[in-house]
Amino acid sequence: MMMNFDFTPEQEMLRSTVRKFVDKEIMPYIKEWDERGYFEPSILKRLAELNLMGVCIPEKYGGMGMDYNSLAIVCEELERGDTAFRTAVSVHTGLNSLTLLQWGTEEQKQKYLVPQAKGEKIGAFALTEPNAGSDVASISTTAVRDGDDYILNGQKTWISLCDIADHFIVFAYTDKSKKHRGISAFIVERTMPGFSSKAIKGKLGIRAGNTGELFFDNVRVPKENLLGEEGEGFKIAMSALDNGRFTVAAGAVGLIMACLEASIKYCHERKTFGKEIGRHQLVQQMIAKMEAGLQISRLLVYKVGFLKNQGRRTTREASLAKWIACDFANQAADDAVQIHGAYGYSNEYPVERYLRNSKAPVIYEGTREIHTIMQAEYALGYRVDKPLRKTLPAWSPESVTL
Repeated sequence: MMMNFDFTPEQEMLRSTVRKFVDKEIMPYIKEWDERGYFEPSILKRLAELNLMGVCIPEKYGGMGMDYNSLAIVCEELERGDTAFRTAVSVHTGLNSLTLLQWGTEEQKQKYLVPQAKGEKIGAFALTEPNAGSDVASISTTAVRDGDDYILNGQKTWISLCDIADHFIVFAYTDKSKKHRGISAFIVERTMPGFSSKAIKGKLGIRAGNTGELFFDNVRVPKENLLGEEGEGFKIAMSALDNGRFTVAAGAVGLIMACLEASIKYCHERKTFGKEIGRHQLVQQMIAKMEAGLQISRLLVYKVGFLKNQGRRTTREASLAKWIACDFANQAADDAVQIHGAYGYSNEYPVERYLRNSKAPVIYEGTREIHTIMQAEYALGYRVDKPLRKTLPAWSPESVTL
């Protein structure tokens, strides 16, 4: 395939649709939702009506059938409105639905992926535990075989859409003696007896998002809900994170866009020493860094999407994009507050929310430190990605529903 930096007419239409949606449905209300720590569920319903909850899922599974960079466009524009709603799509589509597309049986795809792609059901992803974040092998949730079922016991934390999602991909040990090779993945439904959830309050940022804990008290899960094979959970989790990191990086591009738009507007409005503050060179330096961060991050993100469209594994590239884009977004938000001066320190302007929201993505789905190590190990030849039993399908441009 030839390198092409132009968007297709369908992608341009998609961006316009999502941007108009954000301007109308999110921007006028996000300040209030953020202050209240309130997640507005109707946003997901409206996204479903626009066919955006399965934008890159094939049509035969209920999606729009667009390419993977179209998912990046959706995430960019949603995060321009607020990180909470990009996070919802990252988790629902990136971490859950694409994982079902890659690893699920046909029966699992029909039962779970199709309604998720249509937005009729919401999916989430449950890996992190109170004592297991970057160290995945330290999870303590267990799944014990009992006849035709598995009995799940344990706890997950920092799970997005904890109180909203209908389906969860949950990781648990089926054989602790095998360490990470003894982890398995399961599709768990909210309505299964013994399942409960609880939201986390008092977050620094992403306050308009629903994040919390999951509890499994002898939850009986049918063996048909085992995702992949027993002991394959670690590989499934890591491949899911490739997709999640891609969407997080795309969201970071959207946050840089938001910081740049707000800062440019303020630079033309605010005057000091007899001229617009945009005329001051140190302010220009901050604007220039935002612009550079935006362009660099966007290229890294779209390269990942390009490789995904070809059906190629993107662990290395998604790690780099996530690390660099999130760092640039965090710096852009910090500079945006600085440009706004004292006004940036209050919620009269959105940049203080951008700064609070920008910190979490530097931590979740692999801290910047984890990604730094990964990139060094790739460069040194210590880390090599082995083929997976199942791969995410390449994109086929046969048909797109708009």
